[in-house]
Amino acid sequence: MRAFLILEDGTVFEGTHIGADREVVSEIVFNTSMAGYLEVLTDPSYAGQAVCMTYPLIGNYGICRDDMESAKPWCDGFIVRELSRNYSNFRADYSIQQFLEENGVAGIAGIDTRALTKILREKGTMNGMITTNENYSLDEVIPKLKAYTTGKVVEKVTCKEKYQLKGSKSLDENGALSGSAKFSETDYKAGKREMKPSLVKTLNGAGKKVALLDLGTKDNIAYSLKIRGCDVTVYPAVTSAEEIIADAPDGIMLSNGPGDPKECTSIIKEIKKLYDSDIPIFAICLGHQLMALATGADTYKMKYGHRGGNHPVKDLATGRVYISSQNHGYVVDMDKLDPKVATPAFINVNDGTNEGLNYTGKNIFTVQFHPEACCGPQDSGYLFDRFIEMMEVRGNA
Repeated sequence: MRAFLILEDGTVFEGTHIGADREVVSEIVFNTSMAGYLEVLTDPSYAGQAVCMTYPLIGNYGICRDDMESAKPWCDGFIVRELSRNYSNFRADYSIQQFLEENGVAGIAGIDTRALTKILREKGTMNGMITTNENYSLDEVIPKLKAYTTGKVVEKVTCKEKYQLKGSKSLDENGALSGSAKFSETDYKAGKREMKPSLVKTLNGAGKKVALLDLGTKDNIAYSLKIRGCDVTVYPAVTSAEEIIADAPDGIMLSNGPGDPKECTSIIKEIKKLYDSDIPIFAICLGHQLMALATGADTYKMKYGHRGGNHPVKDLATGRVYISSQNHGYVVDMDKLDPKVATPAFINVNDGTNEGLNYTGKNIFTVQFHPEACCGPQDSGYLFDRFIEMMEVRGNA
């Protein structure tokens, strides 16, 4: 079946329909990852967006449920050069086409994704429509595209109620997590995950209680804490600061999530209260932006954002560069930072934008990139250990 991708500047791409048979209007973004399409599809940060994968062949290793970053895909649409309807992977459960169909994700294949990416890089991120209607009218479609906004999508993707995840308790003789450390479907609503012993050698967070504010969290954030021994309580994004503080956590995680951070006005107020507490805080991506807004800084929308698994970030304290996984369209404005409140900790090597902050006189640090990074590089996974060290220091004070 023929399908069309219509951009708000009037550009039209013609290709082949894939996925669910429905029309969708969304923000069009591109991701440069060569692998990890399932993690991209199931990342809640893509809510309200249709994703163009720049790698030309997608779907060749199928769909493996254990690799999902949430219980379902959140992106509105999927755009690829070629979709592999056959797959080869002993871990795969089924094909990507079946996955898209079953989960209502509309898509288009067979278009020049390189040309689309160049348009988005030159003109900036824009809205678009995926449709199979051959009788579309640009005069009718373009005003609809220009009027589209993602809106308050954090409330859409967050969990509905608080739940708990117990940390790993022991290591075997090889330094790997014991069998009891595996996720189970009863204690982890997003599904089962097998242990990844290479990620951590010691349970340095054993017994620590972490409150994870779910702004659209990827499963691997909780997993990265769990395999380090932390007991994690996951809270809906709309939870009051008073409730979180009353549960007496040793530390607080603010997760990634979708949309414009300035839309989260009520959440920002609660995060300011968490900032005013003495509880150590580690924030990732949207959480990083919301903490900045809560403390008087500003954010702005980037021309086309950072989405992919090979973005270099520089640690300003050591000069060391790490390769990171990223997915964001907004960034903290370094020109409007008050050094009495926070100072830059990381910058993006490619464009010099902010990638992290250290908060002055506080046990708080935040990063724009994804140290939990699955699929992606795990260079910066040490930041979870740094967070645990902050909790240890406070506990011994």
